[in-house]
Amino acid sequence: MGKQMISATVPDWRREAPDRFWDPPRRLLRVIRRWQSWRDRGGIWNRLRVIWTFEYRFWSIVTGSEIPLETKIDGGLLIPHPNGIVAHAFSVIGPNCLIFQQVTLGVGGKKPGAPVLGGHVDVGAGAKILGGVTIGDHARIGANAVVLDDVPAGATAVGIPARILFSDAHVTTPQDS
Repeated sequence: MGKQMISATVPDWRREAPDRFWDPPRRLLRVIRRWQSWRDRGGIWNRLRVIWTFEYRFWSIVTGSEIPLETKIDGGLLIPHPNGIVAHAFSVIGPNCLIFQQVTLGVGGKKPGAPVLGGHVDVGAGAKILGGVTIGDHARIGANAVVLDDVPAGATAVGIPARILFSDAHVTTPQDS
């Protein structure tokens, strides 16, 4: 039996559900989602998001990460070790991504703008993804890689600056069709 593929399009919300009281990475994601939900309601309800802002600050300090409340994060994100994760407010994280510790999603690369991660992108510890690059679905970024150019779907990028080590452009799953 083959390895079960993770969808790049359909968020698996179970990946984000806190499974115990002290689960800082998942609690941080939950409060970001609650803040965004209240922001989107508009009107007087929009003002109540201050409650979630205080909780967000608490979990940001506990996790040691800097993921702005405005960051667009699709469902199913896993951040098992959130220490040192820094994301630009305009970066986009697709569904079912996996991001390890000390990762930076920032500006200042070759292309203007902030990074866009496709669905089911795995980013290794210490990786830096800089500028307006696009990381394709099912791509993998190696530990400590510095990505300054686009990475195609199904590719593995490693090194400083990152280069494509392996590319499997025909990665699809029944859920993605």
